Amino acid sequence: MQYDISWQRMWLGMGVPRADSALLRALLARYAEPHRHYHTLQHLDACFAHFETVRHEAAHPSEVELALWFHDAVYEIRAVSNELQSADWARDALLAAGAGPDTAQRVHALVMATRHNALPTTRDEEILLDVDLAILGAPAPQFDAYEAQVRAEYASVPEPAFRSGRRRILEEFLARERIFHTAYFNSRYEARARANLRRSIDSLQNG
Repeated sequence: MQYDISWQRMWLGMGVPRADSALLRALLARYAEPHRHYHTLQHLDACFAHFETVRHEAAHPSEVELALWFHDAVYEIRAVSNELQSADWARDALLAAGAGPDTAQRVHALVMATRHNALPTTRDEEILLDVDLAILGAPAPQFDAYEAQVRAEYASVPEPAFRSGRRRILEEFLARERIFHTAYFNSRYEARARANLRRSIDSLQNG
């Protein structure tokens, strides 16, 4: 995928006339890190494709797009501050480029929302979280491949510990009243996401 045109358009949408090509290269390098198996450019491209279907619903579409770029920019499986480091990087990059402080703070909040530990507070957060979690509602073979890629990222974690931790995470998603917040994603992916989660939880528990 060629990113230069969309990268320039995104920054223009935030009032920054000159996009930083070095920042784009740095982000591409992050998503190509060898320890990544799911949180890669393939995931990012899928996010962008999903986002285009609901872009018109976003209050600040270019900010959501930049938050997608940064939401997994820092990804180390044993770290607890991936989202914070990613959010800080996004905010600092925006301020350095001349974007307004309100824009920088909104993008920071968007990236932090991808911790998925609280309900979204804005429409843009709802869209971003639904886009990030769309894989949960994918057809079963695609979802199973995602689960295998996540396991590969955690290859250093012993099987019993991984099964226990992964099952807990998936059970938390399944217990939610709604996995997807927007009408578009909820109507299309909610039922299949719940079926995928139940199947994976059963496999982790009984496999």
